[in-house]
Amino acid sequence: MEKNVTTRKFLIATHGTFAAGVKSSLDLIIGAIDNVFLIQAYVDENKSIESEINEVMAQVGENDELVVLADILGGSVTNMLLQHALRPNVHIVSGFNLPLAIEILMADATEPIEEVISQAIDNAKEQMVYVNKLLSTQNTSNDND
Repeated sequence: MEKNVTTRKFLIATHGTFAAGVKSSLDLIIGAIDNVFLIQAYVDENKSIESEINEVMAQVGENDELVVLADILGGSVTNMLLQHALRPNVHIVSGFNLPLAIEILMADATEPIEEVISQAIDNAKEQMVYVNKLLSTQNTSNDND
């Protein structure tokens, strides 16, 4: 008996056109990735966030995993997605940055998604650096040598 194959799908959901910008950057840095959906909330007055979410969810089967990258914890986009958070195949990450998105999208699909997300969050936090302070600390230590 064959085991059902899981397809990992991704949703980038943001306020405004940020999602398209992230997707553009991802395409440039890692190449085009299949199964990436975008929600750009409040760009088209004729589309509700809820209807856009429902369109995406209709394309996520029982054997699929959906990793959602949302922009702001507590923001309207993330809050609307929360109604799907208890589905066993939906994983919502809020407050994402580009390094986190790259790591999650490039992860081996056979690795457990919970581990991928956890590691990607830890690594993404390390990417947030106040570079001026880093440079001044390095200059100070070089002056002391």
